[in-house]
Amino acid sequence: MINTKPPAVSAGVIRRHRRLRATPAVRALVCETRVGLDDLVMPMFAIEGTGRREDIAAMPGIQRLTPDLLAAEAADLADRGLCAILLFGVPHAKDDLGSGAYADDGVVQQAVRAVKGAAPDLVVITDVCLCAYTTHGHCGVVRDGRILNDETVALLARTAVSHARAGADMIAPSDMMDGRVAAIRAALDADGFTETPIMAYAAKLASAFYGPFREAAHSAPATGDRKSHQLNPANAREALAEAMTDLDEGADIVMVKPAMPCLDLIARLRTRTDAPIAAYQVSGEYAMLKAAAANGWLDEPQTVRESLTSIKRAGADIIITYYAAQIARGTI
Repeated sequence: MINTKPPAVSAGVIRRHRRLRATPAVRALVCETRVGLDDLVMPMFAIEGTGRREDIAAMPGIQRLTPDLLAAEAADLADRGLCAILLFGVPHAKDDLGSGAYADDGVVQQAVRAVKGAAPDLVVITDVCLCAYTTHGHCGVVRDGRILNDETVALLARTAVSHARAGADMIAPSDMMDGRVAAIRAALDADGFTETPIMAYAAKLASAFYGPFREAAHSAPATGDRKSHQLNPANAREALAEAMTDLDEGADIVMVKPAMPCLDLIARLRTRTDAPIAAYQVSGEYAMLKAAAANGWLDEPQTVRESLTSIKRAGADIIITYYAAQIARGTI
């Protein structure tokens, strides 16, 4: 006969951790990490025209929207408690210098004005890069097969100012050119936008997880790749150095991207700075969860909550996620 009587021990020797897991109420009481709607930012894709929406095959539930429809969607999310969106432009026309990125009537500029008119208190963050606007699909000015850093930075600063003039609340450069945060800060200040913060894509890896986004934004490079400016995923120290450089140049928030493959970088960066850290749960992460859920392999709401909690637990203050709208509407 098996003896199931616990061994005799003196009081206090056994630490009964399970006491604090006994009921849902107790578990909630001692919960260490919570993800709220005000931690989340919803990425949105603006296209030209009116009354038009386009599905994105690789990202179920996500659409490209004309500024009027995007503004209505953003206002609805704001009414439901979402605090911020991140705007990407998908222009119809492109050229070698990405001039649509800094045009006064560019698609992002139109979308910013529409959103601020419909939801004045919503924080509108604009992505600043040239890749979606160039014929070659690279993030800057290309000459003789090379991306020119300083020439690109000048156009990025011009783009940032045009976004601020349109009403953007925050600027988010994603190009990974050297010195672009300092140049954007100087350009914003010179144009009177001293109070406009910069959220720098600081530790942005050259990741395979960006594939669905490039379909969404029509921004895949025509030739080559982006490894000359995006980070080697194997280099943690370099990623931290990039983030600290961006802070030195005037960034108010630094971003790690992608999120779940970089939880270690988020945690290590958290020990290096008290500045807010953003993490981007990118398109590939979203697409994987959606595909697994569609096949019945994962419980989508539970998996989404767990993944977002892990990002927050690692040290992120802000999470950019394509699930933000579904969370705001209570469907996740």
